[in-house]
Amino acid sequence: MGLINKILNKADKSQKKTEDIRVEKKELEKDLTIAEIKEKKHSKPVKKGKVASKVKNDDTGIAYKVLIKPLVTEKGTFLATENKYLFEVGLKANKKQIKKAIKATYNVDVTKVNIIPVKGKKVRYGKVKGKTKNRKKAIVTLKKGQTIEVYEGV
Repeated sequence: MGLINKILNKADKSQKKTEDIRVEKKELEKDLTIAEIKEKKHSKPVKKGKVASKVKNDDTGIAYKVLIKPLVTEKGTFLATENKYLFEVGLKANKKQIKKAIKATYNVDVTKVNIIPVKGKKVRYGKVKGKTKNRKKAIVTLKKGQTIEVYEGV
């Protein structure tokens, strides 16, 4: 019985709170003029502590899924002299996502992105046969004068 009484008491309290709020709103509206009430209905309320204007949200949260690792290879170091950098990227990543992720993580301007899908190779360890996993590489071209520090000193 105690549990049912608690539930009923909570329901009564919530109904009283909503009734009190309705009464307060009606009292406030009596003091306002008709023009002020119309203006109040059409304007959107601004919550305390929130910024009224919308801020664009950069998709930096998915950068760790898009960019797996920078590839430091002979070809990669050669391409770095031409302002191009190699990265291993996620299998489902597209050019736009890669561009956003590079801009967010390294704070550089990307001019071009080329994607190369690489099929896994068949391998054999003794009697056990298998296959390496498929992957995707991206060659990212940056604006002149910009570099990525991962490749410096390699």
